[in-house]
Amino acid sequence: MSPALLAAAAGLGLGLSLIVAIGAQNALVLRQGLRSEHVAAVVAVCLLSDVVLITAGVAGAGALVTRAPGVVTLVCFAGAAFLLVYGLLAARRALRPAALLPDASGARTGLAVTVSTAVALTWLNPHVYLDTVVLLGSLASTYDDRRWWFGAGAALGSAVWFLGLGYGARLLRPVFARPRAWQVLDAGIAVVMVVLAISLAVRGAAGS
Repeated sequence: MSPALLAAAAGLGLGLSLIVAIGAQNALVLRQGLRSEHVAAVVAVCLLSDVVLITAGVAGAGALVTRAPGVVTLVCFAGAAFLLVYGLLAARRALRPAALLPDASGARTGLAVTVSTAVALTWLNPHVYLDTVVLLGSLASTYDDRRWWFGAGAALGSAVWFLGLGYGARLLRPVFARPRAWQVLDAGIAVVMVVLAISLAVRGAAGS
């Protein structure tokens, strides 16, 4: 295998390892996929955002972020506040399972609201900057002239994951045909969002 393909494979592996985890983005993509609601828009927002951040990291923005800890602290607190609100909304949905219908007859959320939520969950999450920009960007720099191959591999990993999660979620639709399953899902999302909010607040208070 050529050095360029090896760099791309390394980027693909790292990209998937960073993105395949329970988090705000994945929870939203999964829920929209299960409901078949604005899936393309949500996947596009998450994927394009990842590509922009990966490009910034490979281009060297990670080094600039590490020199501005105040920016990271501010984003931590902003992200914590948003995730806490999102978690509380998920908890409210979990307490009202009758309203959680997986088919098109259920209450649908507008495209603008869904897209803005996807944007906020992506860009107000400090983990995105620390992982995608700083960590991935730092590792990409070790590949010198082949760092863009590394970045391309990471971007491919994001594409594979978000497309698979968004459009593959429909395979789980029989399971979520019952309101109880949606109640469990939203309860899990609420817990994850609150835990993430607390961790971000702690990181912001620590100034890192």
